Amino acid sequence: MEVTGSTYLGPYVHGRIEGKGCYTLPTETKYKGTMKDGMFHGKGILYFPNGSKYEGIWDCGILKEGKYTFADGLEFKDKKWHYCDGYDRRFYTEICSGLKPAGISQLTNLDPPRRIPESCYDCGDGFYNPKTRVVVDYKLRFLRNADDDEHEWIIRTCRKGWDEITGYKSKE
Repeated sequence: MEVTGSTYLGPYVHGRIEGKGCYTLPTETKYKGTMKDGMFHGKGILYFPNGSKYEGIWDCGILKEGKYTFADGLEFKDKKWHYCDGYDRRFYTEICSGLKPAGISQLTNLDPPRRIPESCYDCGDGFYNPKTRVVVDYKLRFLRNADDDEHEWIIRTCRKGWDEITGYKSKE
Protein backbone atom coordinates (compact mmCIF):
# COMPACT_ATOMS: atom_id res chain seq x y z
CA MET A 1 0.00 0.00 0.00
CA GLU A 2 2.96 2.30 0.49
CA VAL A 3 3.53 2.05 -3.27
CA THR A 4 -0.02 3.19 -4.13
CA GLY A 5 -0.36 5.74 -1.34
CA SER A 6 -3.38 3.92 0.13
CA THR A 7 -3.89 3.07 3.80
CA TYR A 8 -5.90 0.37 5.54
CA LEU A 9 -7.15 0.05 9.10
CA GLY A 10 -8.54 -3.37 9.85
CA PRO A 11 -7.70 -7.05 10.13
CA TYR A 12 -5.40 -9.13 7.93
CA VAL A 13 -5.56 -12.90 7.31
CA HIS A 14 -2.40 -14.57 5.99
CA GLY A 15 -1.00 -11.15 5.12
CA ARG A 16 -4.05 -10.19 3.04
CA ILE A 17 -6.69 -7.54 3.84
CA GLU A 18 -9.72 -9.41 5.19
CA GLY A 19 -12.73 -8.53 7.33
CA LYS A 20 -14.35 -5.24 8.33
CA GLY A 21 -12.11 -2.22 7.89
CA CYS A 22 -11.45 1.18 6.33
CA TYR A 23 -9.43 1.47 3.11
CA THR A 24 -8.37 5.01 2.11
CA LEU A 25 -7.24 5.76 -1.44
CA PRO A 26 -4.70 8.50 -2.27
CA THR A 27 -7.60 10.62 -3.58
CA GLU A 28 -9.04 10.62 -0.01
CA THR A 29 -11.93 8.40 -1.11
CA LYS A 30 -12.65 5.96 1.73
CA TYR A 31 -14.20 2.52 1.64
CA LYS A 32 -15.72 1.36 4.92
CA GLY A 33 -16.96 -2.19 4.88
CA THR A 34 -15.92 -5.79 4.50
CA MET A 35 -12.94 -7.01 2.51
CA LYS A 36 -12.01 -10.47 1.29
CA ASP A 37 -8.58 -11.43 -0.03
CA GLY A 38 -7.69 -7.74 -0.50
CA MET A 39 -10.89 -6.85 -2.40
CA PHE A 40 -14.16 -5.12 -1.55
CA HIS A 41 -16.57 -7.90 -0.63
CA GLY A 42 -20.03 -7.77 0.92
CA LYS A 43 -21.60 -4.54 2.17
CA GLY A 44 -19.59 -1.35 2.11
CA ILE A 45 -19.76 2.39 1.56
CA LEU A 46 -17.44 4.52 -0.56
CA TYR A 47 -17.19 8.05 0.86
CA PHE A 48 -15.96 10.64 -1.64
CA PRO A 49 -14.07 13.83 -0.69
CA ASN A 50 -16.89 16.01 -2.09
CA GLY A 51 -19.31 14.59 0.51
CA SER A 52 -21.13 12.13 -1.75
CA LYS A 53 -21.24 8.40 -1.08
CA TYR A 54 -21.91 5.07 -2.78
CA GLU A 55 -23.47 2.29 -0.71
CA GLY A 56 -23.01 -1.06 -2.37
CA ILE A 57 -22.66 -4.79 -2.26
CA TRP A 58 -19.50 -6.22 -3.81
CA ASP A 59 -18.56 -9.79 -4.69
CA CYS A 60 -14.80 -10.35 -4.80
CA GLY A 61 -14.16 -6.77 -5.95
CA ILE A 62 -17.04 -6.61 -8.44
CA LEU A 63 -19.94 -4.28 -7.66
CA LYS A 64 -23.26 -6.15 -7.75
CA GLU A 65 -25.70 -3.45 -6.66
CA GLY A 66 -25.71 -0.09 -5.00
CA LYS A 67 -26.96 3.43 -4.58
CA TYR A 68 -25.20 6.77 -5.14
CA THR A 69 -26.13 9.75 -2.95
CA PHE A 70 -24.89 13.24 -3.82
CA ALA A 71 -23.38 15.45 -1.10
CA ASP A 72 -26.63 17.41 -0.79
CA GLY A 73 -28.66 14.25 -0.09
CA LEU A 74 -30.11 13.72 -3.58
CA GLU A 75 -30.19 10.01 -4.45
CA PHE A 76 -29.37 9.05 -8.02
CA LYS A 77 -31.94 6.88 -9.81
CA ASP A 78 -31.08 5.27 -13.13
CA LYS A 79 -34.76 4.79 -13.95
CA LYS A 80 -37.48 7.46 -13.74
CA TRP A 81 -34.89 10.16 -12.99
CA HIS A 82 -36.81 13.44 -12.78
CA TYR A 83 -34.09 15.70 -11.43
CA CYS A 84 -33.00 18.52 -13.75
CA ASP A 85 -34.72 17.05 -16.80
CA GLY A 86 -36.42 18.82 -19.69
CA TYR A 87 -39.54 19.46 -17.63
CA ASP A 88 -37.98 20.72 -14.40
CA ARG A 89 -34.59 22.43 -14.64
CA ARG A 90 -34.28 23.35 -10.94
CA PHE A 91 -31.23 22.36 -8.92
CA TYR A 92 -31.80 20.05 -5.96
CA THR A 93 -31.11 22.88 -3.51
CA GLU A 94 -33.84 24.90 -5.26
CA ILE A 95 -36.27 21.98 -4.97
CA CYS A 96 -35.52 21.70 -1.23
CA SER A 97 -35.18 25.40 -0.37
CA GLY A 98 -37.23 27.17 -3.03
CA LEU A 99 -36.34 29.43 -5.92
CA LYS A 100 -34.51 32.72 -5.54
CA PRO A 101 -36.34 36.00 -6.22
CA ALA A 102 -36.61 37.21 -9.81
CA GLY A 103 -33.35 38.62 -11.11
CA ILE A 104 -31.12 36.48 -8.86
CA SER A 105 -29.86 33.43 -10.71
CA GLN A 106 -28.51 30.26 -9.18
CA LEU A 107 -25.77 29.01 -11.53
CA THR A 108 -24.97 25.68 -9.83
CA ASN A 109 -26.34 23.43 -7.12
CA LEU A 110 -23.77 25.07 -4.82
CA ASP A 111 -24.90 28.48 -3.67
CA PRO A 112 -22.85 30.58 -3.95
CA PRO A 113 -21.04 28.77 -6.78
CA ARG A 114 -17.30 28.00 -6.65
CA ARG A 115 -14.93 30.61 -7.97
CA ILE A 116 -13.35 29.20 -11.13
CA PRO A 117 -9.70 30.11 -11.82
CA GLU A 118 -9.17 32.48 -14.76
CA SER A 119 -9.05 30.69 -18.16
CA CYS A 120 -10.34 27.42 -16.60
CA TYR A 121 -13.66 25.54 -16.60
CA ASP A 122 -15.57 23.84 -13.76
CA CYS A 123 -16.11 20.31 -15.08
CA GLY A 124 -18.00 18.88 -12.10
CA ASP A 125 -15.21 17.09 -10.27
CA GLY A 126 -12.60 19.82 -10.57
CA PHE A 127 -11.16 22.56 -12.76
CA TYR A 128 -10.03 22.07 -16.34
CA ASN A 129 -7.27 24.11 -17.99
CA PRO A 130 -7.77 23.91 -21.78
CA LYS A 131 -4.18 25.02 -22.47
CA THR A 132 -2.59 22.16 -20.53
CA ARG A 133 -5.61 19.78 -20.90
CA VAL A 134 -5.26 18.89 -17.21
CA VAL A 135 -8.14 18.41 -14.75
CA VAL A 136 -7.33 19.14 -11.09
CA ASP A 137 -9.67 18.60 -8.15
CA TYR A 138 -11.12 21.51 -6.19
CA LYS A 139 -8.05 21.49 -3.94
CA LEU A 140 -5.94 21.88 -7.12
CA ARG A 141 -4.49 18.35 -7.03
CA PHE A 142 -3.97 16.49 -10.31
CA LEU A 143 -6.85 14.22 -11.37
CA ARG A 144 -6.28 13.38 -15.03
CA ASN A 145 -5.37 14.50 -18.52
CA ALA A 146 -8.43 15.10 -20.69
CA ASP A 147 -8.71 13.24 -24.00
CA ASP A 148 -10.13 14.93 -27.11
CA ASP A 149 -13.74 13.90 -26.38
CA GLU A 150 -13.65 15.20 -22.79
CA HIS A 151 -11.92 18.41 -23.92
CA GLU A 152 -14.67 19.11 -26.49
CA TRP A 153 -17.44 18.28 -24.00
CA ILE A 154 -15.99 20.60 -21.33
CA ILE A 155 -15.49 23.49 -23.77
CA ARG A 156 -19.06 23.05 -25.06
CA THR A 157 -20.97 22.54 -21.78
CA CYS A 158 -19.13 23.64 -18.63
CA ARG A 159 -19.02 26.94 -16.72
CA LYS A 160 -16.10 29.23 -17.54
CA GLY A 161 -13.89 31.19 -15.17
CA TRP A 162 -14.27 34.38 -17.18
CA ASP A 163 -17.02 36.55 -18.61
CA GLU A 164 -17.69 36.90 -22.31
CA ILE A 165 -19.67 39.79 -23.65
CA THR A 166 -22.50 38.60 -25.84
CA GLY A 167 -25.23 40.53 -27.50
CA TYR A 168 -26.32 41.81 -30.85
CA LYS A 169 -24.05 40.94 -33.76
CA SER A 170 -24.69 42.57 -37.12
CA LYS A 171 -24.82 40.42 -40.23
CA GLU A 172 -22.09 42.46 -41.98
